[in-house]
Amino acid sequence: MLETANNNAFRNLSALVDFSNLINSSLDVEFALNNILLTCFGKFHTTKGMVALFENDQLKIRVSKGIKESIITSFPRVSQNNIKGNLEFELFLKNNKFELFQEISSQNKLIGLLILGERLTKKPYDNDDLDFLKTLLNIGSTAIENSLMVSELRDVNRNLDSKVNQLSSLFDLSKEFSGILEERMVGKLLVYSIIGQLMVSKFAVVTCGKNQIQILETKIQEQQLLNAIDTCDVSKFNKAIIKEEIDNNFESLSKIGIVLLIPMQIKGETKGLILLGSRLNKLPYTQSDIEFASSVGGLAIISIENSRLFKEAIEKQRLEKDLEIARNIQKNLLPDKIPYLKHYEISAFNNSAKQVGGDYYDIVKLDNGNTVIAIADVSGKGVQAALLMANVQAFLKSICKQNIDLDKASNLINDLVSENTTEGSFITFFWGVLNDDSMEITYVNAGHNPPLLIRDNKIIKLKTG
Repeated sequence: MLETANNNAFRNLSALVDFSNLINSSLDVEFALNNILLTCFGKFHTTKGMVALFENDQLKIRVSKGIKESIITSFPRVSQNNIKGNLEFELFLKNNKFELFQEISSQNKLIGLLILGERLTKKPYDNDDLDFLKTLLNIGSTAIENSLMVSELRDVNRNLDSKVNQLSSLFDLSKEFSGILEERMVGKLLVYSIIGQLMVSKFAVVTCGKNQIQILETKIQEQQLLNAIDTCDVSKFNKAIIKEEIDNNFESLSKIGIVLLIPMQIKGETKGLILLGSRLNKLPYTQSDIEFASSVGGLAIISIENSRLFKEAIEKQRLEKDLEIARNIQKNLLPDKIPYLKHYEISAFNNSAKQVGGDYYDIVKLDNGNTVIAIADVSGKGVQAALLMANVQAFLKSICKQNIDLDKASNLINDLVSENTTEGSFITFFWGVLNDDSMEITYVNAGHNPPLLIRDNKIIKLKTG
């Protein structure tokens, strides 16, 4: 009997050595778990078994043998703190004829469970079996933990590589965006960047400004897209919105297949939207994906805003140049020389509040010692007033040459001005004929501030219409 026990011990030791060499030959966690299970099958001739590991404090089946899918899907919720005394777990073991479960621990840390069904021989597991199993799992736990660490490192490295690629892409894109001053080109570059990185087939890029939506790029029917966005309060899109929130709160966007919405913001104000459908690989968008798309969107909207400001600056320069030309033209409409009179001194000065304006004066020398003097003020300022002022100057020059009486000429100018002004615009006008020989002035005041005649220390207002 002693010899039999020694032989069993030797075989167990030999099996454990072989197992240790095999399980440590790979750093793949599935390989380690399968070899633990297969070693148990070979040693105990069990009919079924599985290995489950804890993920986020919940037990998840990683490998199984001889177990139906329906049993796996009915596996109860088991955490590290409720294994013993868990009635649901105990009932699951009993109903599915699992005879034994053993904890898998490493450095006093519980990492999973080994669960075995009944043996082919129907013999129960004895103490020697349990001792062998504990030793097996002690060896296997180290391999499992190493494999899990390697797997985590691979995931970290994979994410790190992805981040490095994204940062490299963002660096290149920042240079590309900075050199583009055309909104459509910015939209295309943005779309190509996101499609290439995230593998998206359905998308749209829109800008929002002055309560107006402008589509830059889209693979969604334009009217459907506009209708969907119009039902939403764009100003409330101040963070990325994922599928669950879109489905629950933005039905119009969900109906056209949008699963991710990313606002493009400048100083906290939403200036545009990136709308994305599902990925071609059917994978969900990760936080890293959302951060990448948000970063690209930030670069794009700054470029779009720069483009808009550049166009505004060019347009402003063009208008200023045109207004400067108009200013010079308007100055030429005023008399450049004041006629010499024997008995009177005349001087005048004009300085517009803006580049062009509606203030007007004129001095026109006629025959028989007569000189027409006029002053007018067009309502308002700027270009509109300047155009009316030019009309008055043209009318006055034309009428002066026709030798028409002043009262009739005033009526004629009034009729002409009325035909060329819009509702709400008007011109106050004073003019008169000054005779240098008789030293008399004949005048008409058409609503203008009365000129002042100072004589014998008295002020006389010339306000007769």
